[in-house]
Amino acid sequence: MHLWGLEGDWFPWTGCDITGPMSQDRPLNNAELLSVLDWYRAAGVDLAVLDEPVDRFAQKPPMPAAIPPRAAPAGAAPAAPPSLSGPVGGDPSEARQLAASAQSLDALRAALERYDGCGLKFRATQLVFADGNPDAKIMLIGEAPGAEEDRQGKPFVGRSGQLLDRMLGAIGLDRTSVYIVNTVPWRPPGNRTPTPEEMELCLPFLNRQVELVAPRLVMTLGGPAMQTVFKTTSGIIKMRGRWQDVTIGTHTVPALPTLHPAYLLRNPPAKQQAWRDLLSFRQRVDELGLA
Repeated sequence: MHLWGLEGDWFPWTGCDITGPMSQDRPLNNAELLSVLDWYRAAGVDLAVLDEPVDRFAQKPPMPAAIPPRAAPAGAAPAAPPSLSGPVGGDPSEARQLAASAQSLDALRAALERYDGCGLKFRATQLVFADGNPDAKIMLIGEAPGAEEDRQGKPFVGRSGQLLDRMLGAIGLDRTSVYIVNTVPWRPPGNRTPTPEEMELCLPFLNRQVELVAPRLVMTLGGPAMQTVFKTTSGIIKMRGRWQDVTIGTHTVPALPTLHPAYLLRNPPAKQQAWRDLLSFRQRVDELGLA
């Protein structure tokens, strides 16, 4: 059973036929070379190290040079080992200060544009801040931008976004009646899941975004968004469809986790579970008179 009228393949192939000419031992033509470059870019490869390939398996690891220990001053305490507990790439306190100083969504967006603490920013094309109606009292929270979102600067505009629009339409909503954000505003290379460090560095901006919009209902899309908002390590299959009051920043709101549209594209039978979640969400919308 296919709901919302969207069927077909999931993987956005770049035009390479892995069983055809690309697998033959011959020079590639221009179209094939461009397809390979597109595939590398989608996978996050953006740096050519050497002109010629190197067989790393045939190399022997270099012997580390012996470094004589430096004598400590008499009576000095032994040096403590370097701390590895801090987040990689930035300081969460800087993110919290920047986010807290924003008194409007425009100011928050400008703060994110200035923020250089998260390394994802330097691999992405642009910031993906939000879409929809900032005055709406319904907020949808996803995980991170994909390739198409990275190009357009808006969340959920690729194939999963098309399915999300159909899901909203099935319960009488659209992008004028909801506000859509992601837990991370820059695309991770190769569409990988954001690391815990990246999530921690971006969380203050999500918290402030929720505080400024002050939604009365929240729906999370997918496992990583659910785990961030619900502060849990449970999986999405176990948690989906269960209402819970959550506190995001200083704002407390009823929230419902459901499956990510990208997951539904890969697993069409799961649309039945998502449909039950949507009906539950629509019932709560009607109870609060939000649409």
